[in-house]
Amino acid sequence: MITVVGWDGTELPPAALDRLREAALVVGPDALLGRLRLNAATVADGALLQALDDHLENGDGPAVVIAEGDPGFFGVVRTLRAHGLKPDVLPATSLVTRAFACAGLNWEDALVVAPGGPHQLARAVNACRAHPKVALLVAPGVGPAEIARELAPTTPRALIVCEDLGGPDQRVTHSRMGEATTRPWKDPDVVLVVDPLHQAKEPGWVAGAQPGPAEWALPFEGGGLPPEVRAYVLAKLGPRLGDLVWDVGAGVGEIAVECARHGAAVVAVEREEANCARLRANVLAHGVKVALTRGQAPPALEPLPDPDAVFVGGGGADVVSACAARRPRSLVCALRTVEQVSAVLDRLREHGYRGTGTQIIASALTVNPDGTHRLAAADPVFVVHATPAYGT
Repeated sequence: MITVVGWDGTELPPAALDRLREAALVVGPDALLGRLRLNAATVADGALLQALDDHLENGDGPAVVIAEGDPGFFGVVRTLRAHGLKPDVLPATSLVTRAFACAGLNWEDALVVAPGGPHQLARAVNACRAHPKVALLVAPGVGPAEIARELAPTTPRALIVCEDLGGPDQRVTHSRMGEATTRPWKDPDVVLVVDPLHQAKEPGWVAGAQPGPAEWALPFEGGGLPPEVRAYVLAKLGPRLGDLVWDVGAGVGEIAVECARHGAAVVAVEREEANCARLRANVLAHGVKVALTRGQAPPALEPLPDPDAVFVGGGGADVVSACAARRPRSLVCALRTVEQVSAVLDRLREHGYRGTGTQIIASALTVNPDGTHRLAAADPVFVVHATPAYGT
């Protein structure tokens, strides 16, 4: 029999103590094992599965796996069940619960992310860009310094760093981003990343990430693309939580705002001041987060973090080349003439992308003065969608 015991630094309940007394093997982090007086053999959790397999093969009696907090919340229970083991679980208070309690914050509206390592840093940072309240479970290479470094300077956030929660060196620190990148941290468990300017909405009915938008392709005053084209563009971009989307030549921000409504982090690049002002107004009107970079592409793109998806609504083939060089998984361009399509497809092929072109013409039903109806066709828009040819 295998029992998983969660520990939050407080006295263990009688049921957990009984399991530990009966155990022939206890597996867990060295720091936790060192605080317990155990008669059983102990193994560090780095050799968890091998130790349990050897123990079960020899039939040496009950085993206990001890873990921090609630081991069913981004914890060891998943690992054991994926290995074919079905443990009994005695949980304790999760690290996230304790972190928000120490900070004095509610957390039903918080997003919880648990990156497995540096390879998932970008997705965690994008979630922090898009969501006003995020709890990040610290992993090697993904801690307060790395998060602050990636967020600055385009996404101001307050960081609450929780170290050694439940332990003798527990410390909760409110940190500015600049301080977080240079300060030495001792065993951080959770980082709360909070937008200090966010205005809380009415309580929702679901915790964490909220449901997606009820409607796509909303009306935008002064927008350059018909709603039918925008719906197609959104379908090809596939914006989602954890993604970073560039909207290059953003105009008044209709694509940027729609992508943000789907949960993606968004950077809008626009050179015209009048458009930037209207873009800011649209962002505020829809209550989303969009980082605005005023400038001319391609130079304005150089300091931006690498995107997952890109929409090019303005600029020539050189802008498309600069975007493709950053290797997004999806690249969509809206073009006004069929002659532009060939040039864009050629540039995309040079960068290892496979592209397709579609002409979209939307005809709106209108009413004549005599009460009859007619179809009024808008100007056609040519949309090129490209993905890496070899999955790179």
